[in-house]
Amino acid sequence: MPVLFSNQSIEIRASLAVAYSGIAWGLFWIPLRFMDRAGITDAWATVLFYAIPLVAFIPWIIINWQRIWRCGWSLHFIGIAAGGSLAFYSDALLYTEVVRALVIFYLTPVWSMLLARIVLGEAITPPRVVAIVFGIAGLLVILGVDQGVPWPRNVGDWMALISGLGWAVAAVLLRKDDGSRSMEISAVYLFYGFIVAVILAISPVAGEIEPPDWPTVIDILPWSILIALLVIPGAYAAFWGAPHLNPGLVGLLMMTEISVGVVTAAIWANEPFGVRELAGVTLITLAGLSEFIYMPIRRLLFPGR
Repeated sequence: MPVLFSNQSIEIRASLAVAYSGIAWGLFWIPLRFMDRAGITDAWATVLFYAIPLVAFIPWIIINWQRIWRCGWSLHFIGIAAGGSLAFYSDALLYTEVVRALVIFYLTPVWSMLLARIVLGEAITPPRVVAIVFGIAGLLVILGVDQGVPWPRNVGDWMALISGLGWAVAAVLLRKDDGSRSMEISAVYLFYGFIVAVILAISPVAGEIEPPDWPTVIDILPWSILIALLVIPGAYAAFWGAPHLNPGLVGLLMMTEISVGVVTAAIWANEPFGVRELAGVTLITLAGLSEFIYMPIRRLLFPGR
């Protein structure tokens, strides 16, 4: 079989696709925060974020509704888990610091590996154990373990935690599903993400915020289109790559988002980036790389084994 179509080649391309998705999501907070400052306040910014790409998808959904119908309920469960997860995550970026939202969300590899073990029977290998240790260590550093039990401290932190759990469920469902394609998954992800975003916007969690008026929406359309151009390819890449990979590895590869998000937030949002943040990001980045560097390091330290 040609190398281009080998299982290893597919896994490499899937890994690159998921890592790219993480980079795209790492930049996502920028247009989202801009929309918030421009008058699309708080959770309504997330609603608009989902609405614009969903509108772009409507013609495709109308033409291909039979394909979506044939995928069955498993497709909808994936859409609910993925769309709901990233709606919570988008709101978390508005209700807490970008660094905290990113790091708390990225407990997802821990949940994914445990769920993959329980649901799919996939082994938790030594490099993944290392990844879990590094990931949790990085999380504790960011949250401030030296100041006591590092519980989430505000509604945004809790949203980030819920979003990480939801994405872990989505990753396992993607790995288990064998009848859906990336376009169908992207369509239901946007649909259910929009529904969850609206529910969050009108819920007591969001507080008493007014939906934006039409002139404000029109003024912000260029940024909304930028969001669509940023998110749709990133979402497609994740939904194409995730079924080819272990759910825990998906979460680890998407940790590229942390480095991109933390650095850009420090530069453009004046969010803190000191020794604590650098140590946390370094540990979590090592967690993301552990799958790739474990075997070379083992061969170097233990040749012949």
